Amino acid sequence: MRTTRYAFLAAMFALAPVTKAMASGSDDCSQGFGSRLAAAYREDAQPADPNAEAPARRGMAAPFSSPPFPSAEWQLGGVPYPIGAPNENSQYPLEKALACNSVGKWMKDNRIEVYGWLNASANLSTSSHTNYPVSYAVRPNRIEFNQALFRIERLADTVQTDHVDWGFHLDNLYGYDYHFTTAKGVFSNQLLNNPKPNEPLNGKIYGYDPMLFYGDIYLPHIAEGMDIRIGRWLSLPDIEAQFSPNNYLVTHSILYTVDPYTQMGVMTTTRLNQQWTLQVGINGGNDTAVWNHSARPTLQACVRYVSSDNNDMLYPCVNSFNNSDYNYNNVQMYVTTWGHRFSDNVHMLTEAYYMYGRNIPGYGEDFDPKVAGSSPFPGKAGEYGIVNYFNVELDPKNMISFRNEFYNDQKGQRTGYPTKYTSHTLGMTHWVTPDLEIRPEIRYDRSYDVDAYNGGRKDYQATAVVDAILHY
Repeated sequence: MRTTRYAFLAAMFALAPVTKAMASGSDDCSQGFGSRLAAAYREDAQPADPNAEAPARRGMAAPFSSPPFPSAEWQLGGVPYPIGAPNENSQYPLEKALACNSVGKWMKDNRIEVYGWLNASANLSTSSHTNYPVSYAVRPNRIEFNQALFRIERLADTVQTDHVDWGFHLDNLYGYDYHFTTAKGVFSNQLLNNPKPNEPLNGKIYGYDPMLFYGDIYLPHIAEGMDIRIGRWLSLPDIEAQFSPNNYLVTHSILYTVDPYTQMGVMTTTRLNQQWTLQVGINGGNDTAVWNHSARPTLQACVRYVSSDNNDMLYPCVNSFNNSDYNYNNVQMYVTTWGHRFSDNVHMLTEAYYMYGRNIPGYGEDFDPKVAGSSPFPGKAGEYGIVNYFNVELDPKNMISFRNEFYNDQKGQRTGYPTKYTSHTLGMTHWVTPDLEIRPEIRYDRSYDVDAYNGGRKDYQATAVVDAILHY
């Protein structure tokens, strides 16, 4: 465990853009791979060309600057970018370093990208046994290796409207965060069949999850463009995301921690016009592979509206709906996100949801309101919450975010404690270079009906967390 942490930190320093200056650039094919990789990091650390031509776009302009914000677009799940928006990924150092060999040239010619990131964090906490339901910094007062992600993808070109296009996506995640992303039936034995009574969470300490795998087909002649996705995708409506670089803060809200993470099936995203987008799909249920015996046919439907002045976004979703009783994470979920832009540098996002499961063992009549799962009978258990992000761009390399949350786990089925919660988090993202970001934050949590922190020993928790993300 300790060796893994040190190896990760050594890799960060080895790849950081402070390597010894060299005359050659990343496109100098007379140099070796390592020299080209180091040169790519140095090049990325230089100021961006202010006169660079913006990529073509079909629709309203991107509402935000990214960086420093994690995304330039209004929230929309199920597609890499809203239909009509260009691929704005920069060419990361690994791709630049590979460009001189035949494989790299073939990938570039075919618009296939390979990149990823390394992510580690450290936290200080008033708790000593567990930080849960704070995530992903669950183990208190330690350094954690959260994510090593390697991505292979091809993005369909949805700006053009003259031909059918296609894409695919494969994410390989290794680290502590697999505890939250694992889907039943997808390498899930390492988590579900490895009890760890002395750890905050069951399962192997570090694990692997093929987080996303899907194919996209883009049909430009249906409405103003339709994307059909087949495979495993991220749950659509959340402000927050499973991947570290896609978040405003290091830790996650309780609301996000205990809701569905991924679905697997078929999803359609249709742009009706530049303001309205419709999404309809069917999947095997929350965090469950379609081939697993726990899968249940589940409907997913969302609509997204963006105001004509680009200052407001509304995104209501039926994130999961079926008539089945609870099995593995089979909850019914209704969620809405509203975003408002006050100026180019200031915006906020607010998400609220209601979830419940039917006939869950331990949650029926004669339930002890202070003990989760205490009933001898099955019954309904529900939960609801609301979270707000207030985000400010300080300059092109720095942003701050203030998150406030209320959550009511009515019977404790999601967090393990039947109580109301509040949490307040203030954090900052500093981009050292386009390839390295550092995010410190402070956070205070409180439970009101029972002691829900430090494994049921306290009704409050204060944490200080910092992480670093190195893109490659």
